[in-house]
Amino acid sequence: MSRTPRNAGTTVRSVNYATSPLLASKTPPWRSRFVVFLVGVAFLVLLGRAVWIQLIGADFYQMQGEKRYAHQLELPASRGRVLDRNGLVLATSVPAPSVWVIPKDFQADTAQRRALARTLGMKLSDLNDRLDGSPNFAWLRRQVDDPVWAEVKALGIPGVHQVREYRRHYPEGEAAAHVVGFTNVEERGQEGIELRFQKELQGRNGARAVVKDRLGRVVEDIGDQTDPVNGQDITLAIDSKVQFFAYQRIRDAVAEHRARAGSVVVLDAQTGEVLALANYPSFNPAARQNLKGEQLRNRALTDTFEPGSTMKPFIAALALETGRVRPETRFDTAPGRITVTGSTITDAHPHGVLSVSEIIQKSSNVGTVKMAMQMQPREMWELYSAVGFGQKPQIEFPGVVTGRLRPYKTWRPIEQATMSYGYGLSTSLFQLARAYTVFARDGDVVTPSMLRQEPLPPGQRVFKPETVHAVREMLRLAAGPGGTGPKAQAIGYSVGGKSGTARKQEGKSYGNKYRSWFVGIAPVKNPRIVVAVLVDEPGKGVFYGGEVAAPVFSQVVQNTLRMMNVPPDIDVQAQIVSKPVVAEQESF
Repeated sequence: MSRTPRNAGTTVRSVNYATSPLLASKTPPWRSRFVVFLVGVAFLVLLGRAVWIQLIGADFYQMQGEKRYAHQLELPASRGRVLDRNGLVLATSVPAPSVWVIPKDFQADTAQRRALARTLGMKLSDLNDRLDGSPNFAWLRRQVDDPVWAEVKALGIPGVHQVREYRRHYPEGEAAAHVVGFTNVEERGQEGIELRFQKELQGRNGARAVVKDRLGRVVEDIGDQTDPVNGQDITLAIDSKVQFFAYQRIRDAVAEHRARAGSVVVLDAQTGEVLALANYPSFNPAARQNLKGEQLRNRALTDTFEPGSTMKPFIAALALETGRVRPETRFDTAPGRITVTGSTITDAHPHGVLSVSEIIQKSSNVGTVKMAMQMQPREMWELYSAVGFGQKPQIEFPGVVTGRLRPYKTWRPIEQATMSYGYGLSTSLFQLARAYTVFARDGDVVTPSMLRQEPLPPGQRVFKPETVHAVREMLRLAAGPGGTGPKAQAIGYSVGGKSGTARKQEGKSYGNKYRSWFVGIAPVKNPRIVVAVLVDEPGKGVFYGGEVAAPVFSQVVQNTLRMMNVPPDIDVQAQIVSKPVVAEQESF
């Protein structure tokens, strides 16, 4: 009798794994080799990466790591100062806060945004545009006043910060603007002395390497610090007091005569130093919004004009130098006109017979032409070139112009005639002032300088001293009773000079607009200064140089010589009791 197992309903099949068909099948050799190959490749990649990071690219990754914690702080150098001849400051750098923002941290409601824009002098739309730019940094307003930053800080807006920068400060303002010039917000020179001496003034910034924490706080210095090298100070020949007075006088003259513009140049006759160079209209170098080219242009150096009657003393000097005439040599200028190759040249009115001295005193075109036509064109051209006409002034200043003096071989007779009394060539007021140093220095012309220079510079010999002494007397007569510029007389000082008046060329013809100027020396016997004055387009019906420019010359001479401690050389009382004289009408 058989027994039935207890779990007869349960069937259990035993599996023999060793005899499993799946495991018993042979694995292809290439598969295992491929796996080993992949493991080897992975190892080589990791090894190559380690070699790249640790050896080949170590410097790059080291630098990237340092960027996360190490920072280079710039130590700004202070820009050099611009000083006048007496050490007074014309331009200097002062610290000023600049406001910046981290836009992603900026949190302000509409009212706070309006208040911030109003405090910074911005439009709300401009503020929003800057905030919509880079999320990490944006300038809001650079170089503001300390009270402005205090107001911004009081708003308590997160994300708004300030950094101290340097801002240029110009104590003399409009009076010296065309001399000193100005810089941009990065303190790089844009005009004037600031531009000309940019390299010397700018200095060299220093650097400091530090470690910062995640909040941007400096926690440690690393490496050596490089100290900044401040810019050099530049000492000018300008006397700020003379400059200010000259600017005031030309500004008043432009207003009085409703003129378009005016300029004054004052040179030290002994050294060639520029004591003043003033133009009107001018501008404030520290506030240059909405400026026009009329204000920025340094007219005394950049504008050229036909010098008119101021050229006549040079013709007289050349005639004396070559022995053709003496001061008392007489010329018949009647009937007040002369014809040269079909063109007629006239005087303001007939003078009759005049000596050479009287030709300059009365400013006779006819007499001047008669002297000039005795000369060869080459002689006149060489003289004009020797005193600087048609040549770029060698002065430490940007933007100076050359003027125009055509080669003598192209001159026609009528052109030689008109050039003798200042038409057919062009010059700047600065060139004209420099040319007159030949009459202030016993016959040699000096190279002018914007910088202070102690040694007496050598001049270029043009005339003999006795020739110049004779011309000085002619200039004294021209600036006195019976001359065209008696209003140039200065209280306490003898003066000599020549007025000039010329129509302005409009297109190919001359219109009814004028330039008026006066250029001269003082004191006459021992000249210390040369002063040149130009008034452009006087608009009240008075346009003669002896009426418009000569009074400015008089005031500038008096003030400048007193500041230079030059003792008076004529009796003041005699001038006070003398009666006013009427100016001779000038031929132009």
